Amino acid sequence: MKKKTLLVGACILGIGTLLSFILPGCFKDNCSKNYTYFIPVYKTSAEVRAEMKSNPAKTVELPGKIYMYGKYIFLNDLNKGIHIYDNSNPSSPQNVAFIDIPGNVDMAVKGNILYADSYSDLVTMDITNPLDAKALTFTENVFPAYSYYYMYDMANGTTIKSVVVDWIRRDTTVDIDCGKNKDMMLYYNGITLNSFSSSQGAATSPAGIGGSTARFALTKDHLYTVHQSSLKAFNLSSPKEPSFEKTIDVQRAVETIFPFQNKLFIGSTSGMFVYNIDNASNPVQEGQFEHVRSCDPVIADSKFAYVTLRSGNSCAGYTNQLEVLNIENLSNPVLLKTHLMTNPHGLSKDGDLLFICDGTDGLRVYKTADGVNLESLQTISGIETYDVIANNKVALVVAKDGLYQYDYSNPSNLKLLSKISVK
Repeated sequence: MKKKTLLVGACILGIGTLLSFILPGCFKDNCSKNYTYFIPVYKTSAEVRAEMKSNPAKTVELPGKIYMYGKYIFLNDLNKGIHIYDNSNPSSPQNVAFIDIPGNVDMAVKGNILYADSYSDLVTMDITNPLDAKALTFTENVFPAYSYYYMYDMANGTTIKSVVVDWIRRDTTVDIDCGKNKDMMLYYNGITLNSFSSSQGAATSPAGIGGSTARFALTKDHLYTVHQSSLKAFNLSSPKEPSFEKTIDVQRAVETIFPFQNKLFIGSTSGMFVYNIDNASNPVQEGQFEHVRSCDPVIADSKFAYVTLRSGNSCAGYTNQLEVLNIENLSNPVLLKTHLMTNPHGLSKDGDLLFICDGTDGLRVYKTADGVNLESLQTISGIETYDVIANNKVALVVAKDGLYQYDYSNPSNLKLLSKISVK
């Protein structure tokens, strides 16, 4: 006799609803399927903000964006906060503190001030002593797509501004209809239960150095952020209290921003856009270059722009290549050459050396004497790379399994200095 069981339907439950509530169904012949689901852990916005400070050092779990400032490396742990490393000796970086910033993905540092996102907020923090960072101000609704949740307090009849600060993993086996629902997915708070993923100058400069996948840029006493299809400008004449000035509609799905001299180079899924910031408070589009739909980090110098295009679930398209553009006439960038890659992500340039993170194919190092043609010097394989900052003969490389530092004094034979491993 075949066993009869209750069919579990696909459902989306409201905030705070218990996972044990399921939609009633009918009795069917059963099969079983294993699922993983994640239960959200909530805190109120007031609780989250009170905890935004330096805490004891932690092990990295999911490395994200990197930022260099002075002797420090700031390494984002996706959606959790920022690790601070004293990198006085790149061969032995010291993990000195962790700043809890739930919902954090991007950051930038100028002087003694750290600017970071926390869900929909822009947070300003005093890092005069990085081991004792303090939150100063919160600019709300800068990044509306990552908004807070509003939970209803039935006891008091009020709503509470809350966020998800963590997820508790659970594994389960579900009996389903053998005939028609073998590929059924369960949902909880809009998250599919069987798959969960997160959307991933010199050191003496007043501002630090960000990677090519950054969405924050500091230049000309301004902070610029890109988000969805918008570019936003904040005046930092009073660094501790950013003053919002303007939102510019880029009309594209924007991904990255790279400042160079009086220009902002913006990478989107459909092209590169150049904005003039002679008037820092009012960025004006000066040029653009359209390309096929793909993910698109970009860096630039006075003559060339380098754009990596890659395919992927969030990027669409099937293009994987490096494009070199002549930008001497910014109103009309010209494609000079295309170099095929495997799945290129972030990139960095130091003089005539070009470093490209080519996904599962590792870190590629090229010499480009004329800025256009590439001479392969070395490929470091065996690591899955995402972004790189090359500065002062040391390359910081964010990879799936941690943060690597390489000495590139001899660019044909990079020397591994250190690795910060993930948990």
